[in-house]
Amino acid sequence: MFRGKKYRKVIEGIDSTVALPIEDAIKILKKSEIKFDQTVELHFNLGVDPKHSDQVVRGTVVLPHGTGKKVRILVFCKDNNLQIAKDCGAEFVGGDDLAQKIIGGWLDFDAVVATPDMMPVIGKVAKILGPRGLMPSPKSGTVTPNVANVIKELKAGKIQYRVDKGANVHAPVGKLSFTDVALRENVMSLIDSVKKAKPQTSKGIYIKSLSLTATMTPSLTLEMSLTR
Repeated sequence: MFRGKKYRKVIEGIDSTVALPIEDAIKILKKSEIKFDQTVELHFNLGVDPKHSDQVVRGTVVLPHGTGKKVRILVFCKDNNLQIAKDCGAEFVGGDDLAQKIIGGWLDFDAVVATPDMMPVIGKVAKILGPRGLMPSPKSGTVTPNVANVIKELKAGKIQYRVDKGANVHAPVGKLSFTDVALRENVMSLIDSVKKAKPQTSKGIYIKSLSLTATMTPSLTLEMSLTR
């Protein structure tokens, strides 16, 4: 099996129970010989209870070196903002027409931005966008009258994250083709953002574990000194 052979080669000699310095983890991931530029992700396990609304961890961060991925942006807006969004590089711009396409099964976009006056339209597709992490919101800055700034930030590498039901956060931090320094700086930016997003009601250890992985590689445990 293609993945199995490559996967075994990458994990050969790796003790998954040992926490690694980030520099070593990056070097191990780069040993993968898969012939496409894999996405690197950072995974957190947090000491929060997402069942309580006051312990939901969410936020945004602009990665200093971007994600390495072309972000396709959909903007719900009208009037003058239609042209503004297009001029700033949004791939899809509109209102109810886009909502109807989404209801019909269309999801060929990576981020959604909306102006406040479009909330009634967004409501029609909330149950579709929400579970996929695409629902725009004021807290994440993706519901705003200033669509130009948000589009530019998303194009520059702004990502959103949110804790899941298992108290985990998963987010991309770049591509394996990035330099070791660029990947490390992106990782540290995300860690700093998650630390700042700690709920006041969270008690005990906040970040319980960290791991780094790529699309076709094992998950590597990172040293917790990174969170201090």
